[in-house]
Amino acid sequence: MNRTPRIWFNGKLRESAECTVHIASHALHYGSSVFEGIRAYDTPAGTMIMRGTDHMKRLEYSARVYRMPMDYSVDELHDAMRETVRDSELASAYIRPIISRGNCGLGVIPKDMSVVDTAIMVAPWGAYLGEDGVKNGIKACITSWSRLAPNTMPPGVKAGGNYLSSQLIGLEARDRGFTEGIGLGVDGLLSEGAGENIFLVKKGCLITPPASAMILSGITRDAVITLAAETGIETIEQTISREQMYAADEIFMTGTAAEVTPVRQVDHMVIGNGGCGPVTRQLQEAYFGLFNGQTEDRWGWLEPID
Repeated sequence: MNRTPRIWFNGKLRESAECTVHIASHALHYGSSVFEGIRAYDTPAGTMIMRGTDHMKRLEYSARVYRMPMDYSVDELHDAMRETVRDSELASAYIRPIISRGNCGLGVIPKDMSVVDTAIMVAPWGAYLGEDGVKNGIKACITSWSRLAPNTMPPGVKAGGNYLSSQLIGLEARDRGFTEGIGLGVDGLLSEGAGENIFLVKKGCLITPPASAMILSGITRDAVITLAAETGIETIEQTISREQMYAADEIFMTGTAAEVTPVRQVDHMVIGNGGCGPVTRQLQEAYFGLFNGQTEDRWGWLEPID
């Protein structure tokens, strides 16, 4: 890479300096944006996008919930994403499509609902929670900030405003010396990390909060559940209390950015063997095996950029 990757902005690739939005953009003042995080991997068959279609469909759903018009179809955005990755010349990349309300006048309710900006940017990005974290596990803590209450904002929508909650959870964790924060729901039961879904391992089974626990039902979460079933590991979706985390044999987090990252400590309680447990390691190998050719992609998750 000898240049900054170009950005697909409102219909065509442009240099990053050309991709500007107005200071009065609604998204800047009111958080009215929806977005996705997607990874492209360098595989033996070339650069492949992981579940790009599923991500673009969720982007369309998020925009629909917030009544943002889609200027481009899912297929057009998918084509634009592939074009942007090809143009970047990156063998592996993090991809960020975003739809945001533009300069449609101040006021919580947009004066012109049709004004949106659509962009797709790519960048190199390694392990979100650190390479050592992926290998040996991270330290996480339960923070004082709760996740969104039911019937406030939809957590199943990947909207920019939702991540103000995530920032508070993550910042408190960092201030306390932990790598990542965990949010409980307003009922005191486990919800999710600042930007990750959470799995517990107990007696060889996976336990994870249900969608009703105010989580974003992640695409990586779904992939891990599928891969676990392939290897005979059962997944149970149920409510989880704080003390159940302390008693878990293993804990790991999932997400496009975090991939599959073990949690070796919650608060000041060491989890399991204090590192990456055997079930987590097995699922890591299955997940990353999709990209090195060791796991057969029987679900059509890997999408070529050409």
